[in-house]
Amino acid sequence: MMLGYSMVPGRLEKFAGKTLKHAVPQETLARAGRQEQLPRNASKNYVARRWLPYGATAANYNQFFANGTGDRSNAMVQNHLTQEGVTGTPESIVPMDITVVMQQYDCLYGYTDQVYDMYEDDIPEQMAIQTGERVALVNEMIIWGALRAGTNQFYGGTGTSRATVNGAITLPLLRRMVRGLMANHAKPITTMLKASANYDTSAVAAGFMWYGHTDLESDIRDLPGFVPVEKYATGQAMPNEIGKVEKIRFITSPEFVSIQDAGAAVGTTGLYSTSGANIDVYQFILCGADAWSQIALRGKSALSMTNLKPGEKTKSDPHGQRGYYGAIWYKAVMLENDGWIATGNVGNRSLLG
Repeated sequence: MMLGYSMVPGRLEKFAGKTLKHAVPQETLARAGRQEQLPRNASKNYVARRWLPYGATAANYNQFFANGTGDRSNAMVQNHLTQEGVTGTPESIVPMDITVVMQQYDCLYGYTDQVYDMYEDDIPEQMAIQTGERVALVNEMIIWGALRAGTNQFYGGTGTSRATVNGAITLPLLRRMVRGLMANHAKPITTMLKASANYDTSAVAAGFMWYGHTDLESDIRDLPGFVPVEKYATGQAMPNEIGKVEKIRFITSPEFVSIQDAGAAVGTTGLYSTSGANIDVYQFILCGADAWSQIALRGKSALSMTNLKPGEKTKSDPHGQRGYYGAIWYKAVMLENDGWIATGNVGNRSLLG
């Protein structure tokens, strides 16, 4: 770790806090999921632990009521029926540990002594802003990549794969996704990480969270029963939230970009295409509580800072002509239950004409 002028821990915390100040407001997905603090001196393996519910197995975590004929709810009751004087057989609860290796990421800017001495703007200050925003962007892309790769996939129109997507987002599509989450006992999300540099959560109105690109906002607003945030009777809107439909709260970001020209032929669908030949496929996430977890970007230990100003002479910089500002950090994301999160693949209605 490089730091100019001082190795006092307070300065490290100051620089980390300054950078986090600019990173946190850019977060969308990084505020969701179950949040874990970065473990110190505990190897590079991040272990996410969940407990298997009754009736579930490691191979089928969502097997609350196994498929079969007859009255399955009554079978559940009969399995727990006891007799006078007879003690039931004790059972054990079973933990399931999922391990993911934490990866390290970095961002580094450089400048010269002349820029530092003569340039009219405060370059290090601007680099602190840029570093924070860049850290947030990279983390969002890490989470986005992990979550949209889940096994629970849905497709717009009559599509059965990404390459055959030929429809936009619709209420029936969203209802099918919600029905699947609820059948697997997914719980609505009721807490989110606060929009501050501290490791703390705040309560939010219960709902299944939808995350997708800002291009889809017009299609979402056209959904039957859409309620924009400015018409919420109670509760406070979350950052980047545009509204809700039934049990779904919609949060958009320009960072969740489409996969260009990846769908079916445009034809007469009226859906947008970058090339004009095949539909651009927009992926979105719909999730319940505890479907996934992540290492949170919070607290003074979240970032290891570099703030080396010109003037410090070393063998590699004998005149002290170069300065640097940047950060290095760890990130890990774990998709823990595919039954509690779903990925949609849809087109976006063209706004031409």
